[in-house]
Amino acid sequence: MKHSTATLATLALALAVLGPAHARQDDIDISRLTNSLNQLANDPGMGNYAQAEQARAHDAINRLAQASSRERPHVLYLAERRVDLAKTAAQLQDAQVKLTQLDREHDQILLDNSRRDAEMARRELERQRLQYQLAQEEAARLQAQGQEYSQAADQARAEAERAKKLAAAQSKVAKAAKRQAELAAQAAKAMRSQMEDADKPAETSTSKQHP
Repeated sequence: MKHSTATLATLALALAVLGPAHARQDDIDISRLTNSLNQLANDPGMGNYAQAEQARAHDAINRLAQASSRERPHVLYLAERRVDLAKTAAQLQDAQVKLTQLDREHDQILLDNSRRDAEMARRELERQRLQYQLAQEEAARLQAQGQEYSQAADQARAEAERAKKLAAAQSKVAKAAKRQAELAAQAAKAMRSQMEDADKPAETSTSKQHP
């Protein structure tokens, strides 16, 4: 008895510790992503870039804050990718602006070092463009995957509804069969009673003829 009580106490303590720990982890993830996005928004060089991507990242973080424990891993992954995508888009736009500035100044730049800097900027732009493209493809794939999850959930709900209706129909059939059985039993009982009543006069007549 003491061992069982100690085991239950240990389990209760573990649940009490794990619950707040999970909540703290949720808060840490949300705080981490929010701080990362705020750093981008407050960056004097890139904060004004990729406003649409930053808005989508904020929406993803808000969905993470409202997600259930079952949905959380998938929603957390989407939120992280959205934040990464916002950063990449801002870097790409910043590089594009810098490249435009370099192009405008290119005719005035005669030194080889300046030309090498321009070439390096173009290479960096190409690298970031590729990274941005890959991030967009990943976001599209995750969105399609989310739609598949939604369709599967709808199908499961429809199947559950059909099963519920089938169970209700079977219950009605069973009740009707039970009612028919009760009526048949009542009819058989009434028939036996009538046959017994019909046999009683015959038995009385026989008794009178044979005293």
